[in-house]
Amino acid sequence: MGTFVHFSQLCPSCDYSRKWESQPVAGSTPLGNLQMSAAIYFTGGSFSQVEKVCRAMNLQVFQSDTFRRHARMFLEPAINHKWKRDQQVLMERLRVRAAWRWRADEGGPAGTVREAGQLHPDAPEQQQRHRHPAHSGNARSVPTESKSRSRDCLWLSSQSAGVSGSSHVETEALRRGLDLLQVNRLSVDHIVTDRRTRVQKYLRERNVCHYYNIQHLEKGLSRKLKKLAKSKECLLVRRWLPSIRNHVYWSATTSTSAPEKVAKWKSLVNHIQNVHTHDDPLFPTCAHPNRVSVDPSKWFQPDSVALHKLKKLLLNKRILADVGKLSHDHQASSLERFHRLVCHFAPKNVAFPFVGVLCRLYLAAMHFNEDAERHKERSSEVTAEPQQSEPKPKYVSELMKLLFEEVFKEPSTYVDELKRIPVPADLSPV
Repeated sequence: MGTFVHFSQLCPSCDYSRKWESQPVAGSTPLGNLQMSAAIYFTGGSFSQVEKVCRAMNLQVFQSDTFRRHARMFLEPAINHKWKRDQQVLMERLRVRAAWRWRADEGGPAGTVREAGQLHPDAPEQQQRHRHPAHSGNARSVPTESKSRSRDCLWLSSQSAGVSGSSHVETEALRRGLDLLQVNRLSVDHIVTDRRTRVQKYLRERNVCHYYNIQHLEKGLSRKLKKLAKSKECLLVRRWLPSIRNHVYWSATTSTSAPEKVAKWKSLVNHIQNVHTHDDPLFPTCAHPNRVSVDPSKWFQPDSVALHKLKKLLLNKRILADVGKLSHDHQASSLERFHRLVCHFAPKNVAFPFVGVLCRLYLAAMHFNEDAERHKERSSEVTAEPQQSEPKPKYVSELMKLLFEEVFKEPSTYVDELKRIPVPADLSPV
């Protein structure tokens, strides 16, 4: 039976007999089979890939139906239970940390968190395979700390059932995430997202301070600058492109108010003409040392076509408004790392049922949280020798313990808890 083998021996001469089993059996379930299924699922592995390896080695392994039965009866109930429990622990930790910060700063409401959020949409073909409207995308938010302190590890996933369109999904997920924080007596000090207009409108209506992720603006601006640099009269733009990118980040991260960010950003138009004093009293002179090139070929010339086109792009009303709302402290870069984890645990080229996707998102969140905690511990310690191997994920060990000590012995309670999750209707008939 899969990785399990049972031997019955009988001597025809003396009638001696004995039985031997390669692994313990509980009821009709060989525990080694269940352990293998759990190891594959909990680490984000693929059973089909493991099966191919075993077949190539002529190594006996159970069928995919057995793996799915293990997942449905034991593994996914264990993942769901651990996530719910961990989430409450992390919520309480945030409340305590936010209350401590409020007492230390003597300002702002107790229980406030900074939050970064982003939509991670599924590909259209994956939405068709999944058939569930909830799989049109899922939005994540990570409460953050400032650059001088490590980030909180809480991750909130909001699946948006019955919502069409990525912008609608993100808004609905944002609403659910903020409602979840509110239910847990946590308020949002400010939130950092991309520049989706629907999200902007929703946060204004909810009276939440909203900042933009710098990287999102920088990427959009870079695409326009690269397109501009292709024209013959604007070749100089290509040379200045890295500096303009850096200036986006510098203008935001060295300022504390919107007018100051805009003033520093607008100073770029003078700087590229080798003019380093400015009319705006918020930023009267450039901050760089007074060492500039006198080579005229490196600077934009007044009244040139290149300067006119570049100035029109950099001082666009939309760009100026967005620069003023750039986040000067928190960014959504940690979400990019999390998105890469999601692609490992729930790859887009594989179809999963709704609960399967949800449990894999939970696993990605557990991995992300633990990695953040481990990084925080390493950054606070000084070691003489580098670590030679990656430590075994703690959450996998905890899931294994929960599986064999609790869930496997009495699965009905945990299965019922999993079944209480509302599953959206299929988009098309099966």
